Amino acid sequence: MKMRIVQTSQVIAESKFNKFHLLVFLWCFYAIAFDGFDIALFGIGLPLMMEDYNLTVVEAGAIGSYTLVGMMLGSFVLGSLSDIIGRKRILAICMFIFSVFTLLAGLAPNSLIFTIMRFIAALGMGGLMPAVISIMTEYSPKKNRALTVAMMYCGYSIGSISASLIGMYVMESLGWRFLYYLGIIPLFTLPLFLKQFPESLSYYIPRNQGDQISKILNRIDPNGNYQATDDFEYETVKEKAKGFLVNKLFTDKRLVSTLAFWTAVFSCLLMIYGLNTWLPKIMVEAGYGISSSLSFILVLGVGQIGGSLIGGLLVEKVGHRKVLLFMFAIGTLCFVLLSMTSNTLLLYLLVIIGGACTGGTQNLVNPYISEFYPREIRTTGLSVTVGIGRIGAILAPILIGLLLTTNLAPQQALIAFAIPSILGGIAFSFVQEKYGSFDRIGKAFHVKPHKKVDLAVTPKS
Repeated sequence: MKMRIVQTSQVIAESKFNKFHLLVFLWCFYAIAFDGFDIALFGIGLPLMMEDYNLTVVEAGAIGSYTLVGMMLGSFVLGSLSDIIGRKRILAICMFIFSVFTLLAGLAPNSLIFTIMRFIAALGMGGLMPAVISIMTEYSPKKNRALTVAMMYCGYSIGSISASLIGMYVMESLGWRFLYYLGIIPLFTLPLFLKQFPESLSYYIPRNQGDQISKILNRIDPNGNYQATDDFEYETVKEKAKGFLVNKLFTDKRLVSTLAFWTAVFSCLLMIYGLNTWLPKIMVEAGYGISSSLSFILVLGVGQIGGSLIGGLLVEKVGHRKVLLFMFAIGTLCFVLLSMTSNTLLLYLLVIIGGACTGGTQNLVNPYISEFYPREIRTTGLSVTVGIGRIGAILAPILIGLLLTTNLAPQQALIAFAIPSILGGIAFSFVQEKYGSFDRIGKAFHVKPHKKVDLAVTPKS
């Protein structure tokens, strides 16, 4: 009897979007939405929280940066662990951490306790993103992978927009703490998540768990009739997974691209967290009320969604790098204009474009990085890259906070965001796509078929 060799990545790449893909999409969308909600809370509640805790601008910026240190550690530690203990478990752990400790941050009696609780919650926020993006990338059909992952990551912006809307309508009456109380919601949905969400095939294959692999593949490709006795390239995958995973980010001529990714994500996250933290405060100082200032965060989120979807469609046609270079260039021009105009309508339009060229850009960067690395180091590559990038996120609240203490008009501080936008564009010009491990449908099979056969499987004697 012949045993089939099944190329799982090929099965997924050639699959058609169905109920299984939708299930993974919806849970990832849900998880990243609450991640976005939690991250946005700090900037939204900051003006009232500063009054409550009697904080200076520099102290508030420092608290924001301490939080982002937690996110960086979460990206490094929890994100990298997902390749070892499974992405499903990491996602559950992350949701538990940021749900419970976001609630506790809202109950904090002083700024010290708040900072500690927020730091711990941030560990979960930091670890969640790489795992969500990696598993969504892994389970998306190749044909529309970039758009699918970009649409999923729009959940982050939906979460941010939701926090803004809730803040606009209830914060002045219920206070800033109420927003943090809502962060507990994912905890109550964890049992359903654990029951429904699939584990990554990258976790099952090195452990020879053919029964689990075949169940998942039969849901992805119902006509495949995959069996637990099939050979899912066990030995090949195990051989590739040997050694220290982080070292593999620099082997096989990936060094230049890895450093380019680190620089680009550093730039993106500096802009994203600088805007999320200080945009409401800058608008308040520019003469807008609390509700009006929060509306800028809302339209920033709308811009992120628009940039993700339009960029995702363009990526399918011209490729990631060209789209990303264009978005960084537009972002640079946008921030220069933002610092100069006082027209409210034009400000809203420019903030939308700014959202598209920061959060929207990062939403496209993440699947690009995830696809670049081979699957055995996919989550590790994204986790380490985002972890390094978090340095930019950490610096952003402090740098912009210090800038706001100068004699510079608050709105003119926005021109500072043009610098990381330029840096990110330069970095992406150094990415060497030819050394990436992108799925290429129609290539790299074991045999050359003469008739119509399933290209993802090959008989093995």
